[in-house]
Amino acid sequence: MHSATHSVLLIILIFRGTNGDSVNQTEGPVTVSEGALLTLNCTYQTADSAPFLFWYLQHLNKAPQFLLKGSMSDQNPKSKGFQATLVKRDSSFHLQKQAVQASDSAVYYCALS
Repeated sequence: MHSATHSVLLIILIFRGTNGDSVNQTEGPVTVSEGALLTLNCTYQTADSAPFLFWYLQHLNKAPQFLLKGSMSDQNPKSKGFQATLVKRDSSFHLQKQAVQASDSAVYYCALS
């Protein structure tokens, strides 16, 4: 029997903030096999000692959707099978999902407030 391999395409964009704040995330398209571990990197720069970090996703021809928010009081938020870890010493807020599905194909945005 021939088994089909499915891939999940994730498109990542970079946004830069104002007032000296910025986020940098995984650039360009990311393709992973369905069922594989996904990690999207996001690092940030801010003078704020207690920033809020966000992940949003946008499916094709749809409006962006809030996925999750991290803060110093909630450093490991989870939503819809995704988890992000806010690490202040690394200024990072990486997004992970243990087993991506084709329905996870979207554009992902990391944001800072």
